[in-house]
This record gives sequence, C-alpha cells and structure tokens, in this order.
Amino acid sequence: MSDLGLMPERERRPAGHRAARRAKKKRRGPGCFFVLLLVAVVCVAGYLGASKLVGIAGDFFGGPEDYPGPGTGSVVVEVRQGDTVAAMGRELKAKDVVASVDAFLDAAAGSPEMNQVQPGFYELRKQMQASQAVQALVDPTSRVDASIGVPEGARVDQVVAQIAKKTEFGKKAITAALEDPELGLPAAAEGNAEGYLFPATYTVGPDATPLSVLQEMVSKAVALEKDLDLEARAKALGISAHDAIVVASIVQAEAGTADYDKVARVIYNRLDDGMALQMDSTIHYVSGKDGSVWTSSESRDIDSPYNTYKYTGLPPSPIGNPGKNALEAALNPAEGGWRYFTLVDAESGETKFAESYSEHQQNVEELRQNCREQGGC
Repeated sequence: MSDLGLMPERERRPAGHRAARRAKKKRRGPGCFFVLLLVAVVCVAGYLGASKLVGIAGDFFGGPEDYPGPGTGSVVVEVRQGDTVAAMGRELKAKDVVASVDAFLDAAAGSPEMNQVQPGFYELRKQMQASQAVQALVDPTSRVDASIGVPEGARVDQVVAQIAKKTEFGKKAITAALEDPELGLPAAAEGNAEGYLFPATYTVGPDATPLSVLQEMVSKAVALEKDLDLEARAKALGISAHDAIVVASIVQAEAGTADYDKVARVIYNRLDDGMALQMDSTIHYVSGKDGSVWTSSESRDIDSPYNTYKYTGLPPSPIGNPGKNALEAALNPAEGGWRYFTLVDAESGETKFAESYSEHQQNVEELRQNCREQGGC
C-alpha cells in the first residue's frame, strides 16, 4: 500500500518554501522580542513609577531591588535588642526605607560599623538607596531617643530625676504619672512605686510619655517577680511577696556584691528574735542621704516607721528598687546564725559578720581603724 496522500500537508510542501519561512522567523525574532520588552518596561514605568522601575530592571539584570536616591520625608525605625542585620533590613523594608532586604544586606556587608549599631530609634527617610540607609544607621546623629539608666537600689526620687535629666519630661509630669492608676503596680504596693521600678537601661522613643516609660519599668519588675516565683517562695519563708521586696531593698542597700544572701539571713534572724533591724540604710532613706557608712545620733532619733533603730519589724515599704540578685537573696538566704554585720574595709568592700555583739564591736573597731588609715569613710 502506498503512503502517497497520507503525508501531512506541512511535510508535502516544497523544501524551499520551508527554508524561506525559517529564515523569515529568524530575522524577526530577536528584534520583536526587545521591542515588546521595551514597550512593557515603559508601560510598567508609567504605572509603578520610576523608583519601581529601577527595582524591576535590577531584578531582570541580576541585582537586588534598590531605590536610586536619598529618599524623601522622614520615618522613625526601631532597632531592637538582639536584632541582626537581616532583622534591621526587614524593619527598613517594612517602613519603605529600602526597596529590598537584599540590597540592604549587600550595602551593610561593606560597612563593618553596622555591627556596632545600638538598639534605639533612628530617623531616616523613605525610599533611600540602601547604602545611604546604612550610612544613616551608623551615624549617631540619626538617633532620636534617650537612654535612661536606673541603677540597682535607686530610689523613686532618683529615678524621677534621671528621667527628667535624660528627656524633656518635667518632674511634675513624671510624678503625676507615678500616681496614675494605669501604672500597673500590684495591689500590695498600695500606690507606692518604690521597689517596683526595675533597675535596667531603658530606651525612650520619640513617642514615649512619662507614663509609658514608668509602665515599662513596672512591667519588668512584675515580670521578674513572676519568673522568680516570688509569691510562693516568700510564702515558704513565712512572709508576703511585698515584704520579700522590702527585704531585698535593704539587702541591695546594705550588702557588698558577694554578701547578699548573708545580709538577708541577718535580717531574718533579727526578725525572728524580735530585734530591731538597726539598718543605717533605712535611716538614709528617711533623711534622703546616702554615701556614708555612718549615721548620727540625731538621725537615728527620727520618728519614722522607716527608722529601724526606733521601731522593730520591717519598714512599711521598700527603701529602693532592688535588682535580681538582691531579690534572689531575699528568697534564698544563706544558712547561719549571724545577727550583726559591718563593712570593715571601704576600699575593698570587705564585710564581716558576727553572731555576738562583742564580736561585732571588734569588727566595728576594725572599720574605724581602716577609715583612719584610708583618710576617712
């Protein structure tokens, strides 16, 4: 049987015809493609704008999307504690500071200073070239925040003074915020923030208020108390959570860094024996003074519930804001029969503990002798 008549028509056409058609396709292919591409790019540029076009062209030719210039307007971005460079890039992309995270990473790779960028708030522009965004972040003049350091043991009045010094908030506004019901104090505090402003370094952004700053301090204190299981552990010691904070505040004010748990034990031993605590730190709290290991007979005669020479038991509230170590010591005091302690060397910070009053007097005399040799204490 012949295949004649069964061959498809495209195969029955003359060979010359097919060759001519292939040549025609070859001639018009590339030119047509680039014309169509150009038309598409122009259309996209008109729709999205020139800045988007730069990114699309960059993607097409192999580079990450990037804005072409210094940007416009202003926007505040936050660098958070522990942020990586990639995390910063994502924040900048979300705020439309940079066109792509990849462009920012490429620019940051050429700037070792990026590793020293500190947590805080920075004022940049929208739609910046990635390299210029990097330059802005490493420039300290871009910072638009304040840093407030609350040292361990600081009193509320000292915290207020520090906030007023580092911000534009007035002391009157800060004090009013301390009395705001929205501050977040636990009920046991009875409206007194002393002991509940956690010692730490705080970054105050441009939108912060006196209340928001203080709320952050309180929330950190409350969170730590929860982490330490403060209420249950205080109950096991036979005291309230609030009293544990009072003890911790005295420990913070009285102890050397290595003696927190031993000072806590002295306090509990005295409470158990019904002895007056006789802590100079509580006298300093009443008088508003500190910086000395001594108190005068006049100050020890002040009629105040915080005068632990005159009144037995704990003072009614903390005498400062304790840190984590002091709180831990109040919940886990050392084992021992000490009822007295005193600093014996102001330069080294050495403290000696005693079970008897006579031994304590010997330690006090050692302190006096060292003070004379060191030119005063």
